[in-house]
Amino acid sequence: MTRSTSPLLLRFVRFTTLLIVAGGLVVGCGTDGQSSTGDGAPADPTHYRDFETADGLSAYLRSDVTPLIGAHRGGPTKQFPENALATFAHSLTHGPVLLETDVRTTKDSVLVLLHDETLGRTTTGRGAVRSKTLGEVRKLRLVTGSGDTTRYQVPTAAEALAWAEGRAVLQLDVKDDVPRYLVTDLLRRMEALDQALVITYTMDDARWYHRQMPTLLLSVSAETREAAGDYLDQIDPSRLLPFVGVGEPDPEVLQTFSDRSVPVTVGTFGDLDQTARQRGLVVYRELFRQGVDIVATDETALASQAAETYQSRLNGE
Repeated sequence: MTRSTSPLLLRFVRFTTLLIVAGGLVVGCGTDGQSSTGDGAPADPTHYRDFETADGLSAYLRSDVTPLIGAHRGGPTKQFPENALATFAHSLTHGPVLLETDVRTTKDSVLVLLHDETLGRTTTGRGAVRSKTLGEVRKLRLVTGSGDTTRYQVPTAAEALAWAEGRAVLQLDVKDDVPRYLVTDLLRRMEALDQALVITYTMDDARWYHRQMPTLLLSVSAETREAAGDYLDQIDPSRLLPFVGVGEPDPEVLQTFSDRSVPVTVGTFGDLDQTARQRGLVVYRELFRQGVDIVATDETALASQAAETYQSRLNGE
């Protein structure tokens, strides 16, 4: 980020913001300064990633030292619900994963981390997210995929950005009923372009965000060579992180982006993750061999292991 004040002061301000806004939030920092899940080992500080500017983040995503892993919905497990700060911290025990998370808005226009339009599947509440104020949402608790109620509250996007500072990169999957200006206003207020990117699904969205914030990193959906060419023509390639689909990628699309040194993401949630559960790390390694830079997965631990060991296997270590 472009800093008019010192990095240390900005971190203090962000952390203070988290404490004030979160109030009774049960996930924060332990007394040792590490992020604590409250239910096990803290996130591994060696997995933390911290960038001074959006350019630094862009360069990191374009590094070919090792493949990267994106934790789908933050990396939920049987114990940790999706889109929770505790889940983010748990995912960072596996590696320096990118944390994909979903953004919706409350009745009083506060951005919160929830995937569905309604509250019933992932929280103890009912009804549409947009029909509830933040205060009403705060009274709820998150629920795991198996239906177990946890003690975790729904985080706001501001809390997530404050938590991620100095630790991780957030991939903000902004749902289509969320006003785009709320997202850019928050990113500006938090000076968060060094730690967050926005997931878009249409060229119109991508162009809008690019005009408003030219240095913002954008995930764009480009599953065909034609779509890939359009994005390369209309968006600064250094700001692109294309998502080229779920499952086996189109080699022509991979090559189109590779020719411009643009990293690509493939989603493995679904069939490929299921195959990996049966066949092991080779499923992810094959994608890396094809030129996939980032795997977005529901199997954060398994895919992280594959990424960590991929380069050493190539070197015959």
